[in-house]
Amino acid sequence: MSAPATTPTRHDAPEARTRGLGDVRLSVEQSSYAYAASDRQAPLFTLEATTFHARQRELVAILGPNASGKSTLLRLLAGSLKPLSGRVLLDGVHISQLDPRTRAQRIALVQQESPLLFPIRVWEYVLQGRHPYGHKLRFETPEDTLVVENALEQVGAHHLRDRWMDRISGGEKQRAVLARALAQQPLLLLLDEPTLHLDIGAQVELLQQLRHLAEENRYTVVVVTHDLNLAAEFADQIVLLHRGRCLRAGSPAEVYHRELLEQVFDADLEVEMSAAGTPRVAARGRGRREA
Repeated sequence: MSAPATTPTRHDAPEARTRGLGDVRLSVEQSSYAYAASDRQAPLFTLEATTFHARQRELVAILGPNASGKSTLLRLLAGSLKPLSGRVLLDGVHISQLDPRTRAQRIALVQQESPLLFPIRVWEYVLQGRHPYGHKLRFETPEDTLVVENALEQVGAHHLRDRWMDRISGGEKQRAVLARALAQQPLLLLLDEPTLHLDIGAQVELLQQLRHLAEENRYTVVVVTHDLNLAAEFADQIVLLHRGRCLRAGSPAEVYHRELLEQVFDADLEVEMSAAGTPRVAARGRGRREA
C-alpha cells in the first residue's frame, strides 16, 4: 500500500525507478572484521575484505551457510561494529562514525528475535521507532502519531493497533516489528532472517512488502536469508558468503552458478533459468555431495 500524501516523510519517491550512479546509497569497500578472545590471540573468526554497492530502491540479499559471516556483515552495515579495514558508507558518510541518535534515524535493524520485556500494545510498540527523534519521557507529537499510523498501514497491520503484542500470531508480530522499523523513517533497512518462523505464504508476502517499500520510499533494503529461490525472485543483488569470504556479489543470474552454489552449500544442486531470467535452484538426489 502506498503512503498517504499527507504523511510526513524525508524520502519523496520520484515517478520512475532510476539506476544512475548518483543514487548509490550504501558502499561497502574492502571491509573486514575479526573476532578474537584477546588482542594477543589469533582471531576466532574473520570476515575477509568485502565489497559491494547498493542503490536506492534496491533489495540486497546476503546468502551463505551458517558461520559464513552473514550476521557479522549485517552488524558492520548497522554500525554496531567498526571495520578492521576498509569502510562502510551511507550516502558518503562513515556509518561507524555516526552518533547513535543519527544512526538510528538513518538505519533500522530488524533482528531475528524481538523479545518483549513487558506487555505492550502494537501501537505503543511501533511508537518506539520514533525515539530517535525525541527526548526521554516525552509524549508523542502529532507527527509521531501520523508516522506510526502510516507505518501500520504500509505493512497491513493497522487493524492490530490495539492488540497486545504477546497475543498476536508470529506473522502478525513480524508485521508490527517491521512497522516499528519503518517508523524510524530510515534510509537503510536491515533485516536478519525475517522469514525464519513464517510459512511460505507469509514469507512471500513479506518479501513482496519489502520490495514495495523499497520502491515507494526509496529505501535500500538488505536481507539476510537462507532461501535461495526467494532471494533470486525478489533481490536485485546477491552477496554470497562462505567461511568469511565474499565469493561473489552481483545479480542473481551472475551469482547463481551451479558449481559455485554446490561449493558453498555442499549439496548437489540444479540451477535453471526461468523465462523471465530468474534462476531457480533445486536439490539433486537425496544425499550430500561427495568430496
